Amino acid sequence: MDWLVAPDVGPLLFVGLSAASFVTAFIAVFTGAAGGVILLAIMATVMPPAVVIPVHTVVMLGTGISRTAIMWRFVLRGTVLPFIVGATIGAAAGAKVFVALPMSWLQAILGAFILLVTWMPHLGRIGAERGRFAVLGFGTVFLGVFVSATGSLLAPFVASASPDRHNVAATMGALMTIAHVAKLAAFGFIGFAIGSFVPLMAAMIVTGTLGNWLGEVALHRTTEQRFRLVFQLVLTLLGLRLLWSAASELGWF
Repeated sequence: MDWLVAPDVGPLLFVGLSAASFVTAFIAVFTGAAGGVILLAIMATVMPPAVVIPVHTVVMLGTGISRTAIMWRFVLRGTVLPFIVGATIGAAAGAKVFVALPMSWLQAILGAFILLVTWMPHLGRIGAERGRFAVLGFGTVFLGVFVSATGSLLAPFVASASPDRHNVAATMGALMTIAHVAKLAAFGFIGFAIGSFVPLMAAMIVTGTLGNWLGEVALHRTTEQRFRLVFQLVLTLLGLRLLWSAASELGWF
């Protein structure tokens, strides 16, 4: 079984990360957000920093593809093409641009923005949908190059455009799949030295797919009102966490 174990990832951690992928995939479908951020936080505490973002990106791509395949009929088709256009430009720009803005300020801006759009949903419907999602495609991928998990930035806008909770979960899966493909192209992660992590990534994708399936089952059994409440609470917590992290790094308390 030694062939399954990647550098610095023993058998127990292998099983633990696979289980984390299952749980966070379920959370991502059932709450409409947060799964990718939680998984990234877990991986960042137990894996070598140099491989966290590429491995996380590949795993999220695999689970995103499976979620889209399971829930394809609920994807808001009109958002996909504009998002692809924006994501392509964002990938090209993100791969070349050095961002001098400190991470603490970037976290603060993202946190405040997420809270604003979550609790003032009409802001998520400003402008034509095609133009709005082209801009979101650019921002999601461009920022994702530096902070990796940017689904929480996209989620309030998808929720504003979605008439139903199934549309939220399915469209988030489809658009974040596009974002992860663009990030891989931008950085050439496919050629990155993560070959030894292939068994781990495969296991996490399989368990993530199971989490997606169970999440959809749970989604069918909840109400729209309950889903929207959980969605708002989760995004609020994520926004506040970003602001807290930013304030701590800036030494404000």
